[in-house]
Amino acid sequence: MRRVLRILVCVGWLAAPVAAGCTGAWAQSSAPEAGGAQSVDGVAARIEDDVLLESEVRELGAFQQLVDGSPKPRTDRIRELADQWIVRGEIEAAKYPPPSAADADRAYTQLAAQFSSPEEFTKRCAAAGLTDAAVRRMLAQQLHLSRFLDYRFRPAAQIDAKQVNAYYQDDFSPQLKARNQSIPPLADVEDTIREVLIQRAISDRATQWLDDTRSRLKIDTVSNGAQP
Repeated sequence: MRRVLRILVCVGWLAAPVAAGCTGAWAQSSAPEAGGAQSVDGVAARIEDDVLLESEVRELGAFQQLVDGSPKPRTDRIRELADQWIVRGEIEAAKYPPPSAADADRAYTQLAAQFSSPEEFTKRCAAAGLTDAAVRRMLAQQLHLSRFLDYRFRPAAQIDAKQVNAYYQDDFSPQLKARNQSIPPLADVEDTIREVLIQRAISDRATQWLDDTRSRLKIDTVSNGAQP
């Protein structure tokens, strides 16, 4: 995944969506406790007049475990969830449409294909504590967020021929040479290199925008397991 996706992973790219009941000072878990009572979710952080929940932090960690083999530290996950919160607000304001079901299914298929077998993928999901539905939901959110950032920052990500040539000479060709692979002519890979550089520019601009926006927000992290 691109670096900008790592910022959002949520990869929300990967907390439960706002519409599913992930905002407000208190939220109930979906599984009832003995006797029919509902367990109360803890608050991980307060962001403006909203909250990030411990269940969101845990779920993001579970997804990171599935994809990367281990979760990031709690503070990093809270920061990523805050970034997702920022982007979701922009998506709502812009009324940017979510990905189609076919696109979401394709993202799921691509993730599953990274594992040695369907059985291994299922096993890894279970080990991380993620249901199939949760993985699909989080991937759809990730796709939504990443496409919006592409939509927002691509127009300003202008790459000229000089930049393409520099990347070909200084990065692309040396990497192939180090692996003893043949180096194709620039004309054959120019479009691919241009897109790589565009994605890099989008990622850099998105990162700067998120850093600037986050610095203006009131975000208070709550101690692990603390209640509001």
